[in-house]
Amino acid sequence: MKELKEGDKAPSFLELAANKGSTIVVYFYPRDFTPGCTTEACEFRDLYEKIQDNNAVVIGISPDSPESHEKFIAKHGLPYSLVADEDHGIAKAYGVWTEKSMYGKKYMGIERSTFVIGPDGAIKKIFHKVKATGHAEAVLASI
Repeated sequence: MKELKEGDKAPSFLELAANKGSTIVVYFYPRDFTPGCTTEACEFRDLYEKIQDNNAVVIGISPDSPESHEKFIAKHGLPYSLVADEDHGIAKAYGVWTEKSMYGKKYMGIERSTFVIGPDGAIKKIFHKVKATGHAEAVLASI
């Protein structure tokens, strides 16, 4: 699988196609309700108005179920869509379904990453191996 680069056409999925013509912030995160993912989601929530002021939308993607996403959105008042990528198809297309390691055990999981996609469908900016805290500010600055 070739790694996506800035300037490449973004792999399409339903919510991306539905927002064509806008700048789209697509952020991949490992799991609903974990501390880092909650921090990141809430930072995007808190900056969402400013992001919208820049004619942009936010879409969060994780392997969680639609039911988990609904609870996560309700608990934290998230004003943007979360996509359930249960078969990891979108994550694989973006190259963020990777081998990870914890306590010496290897497993497959999401590499926390964000893609800023321009109105023309091309990737404007890529953030790999993101630290959750402060990330939404960096994304907003890049729009």
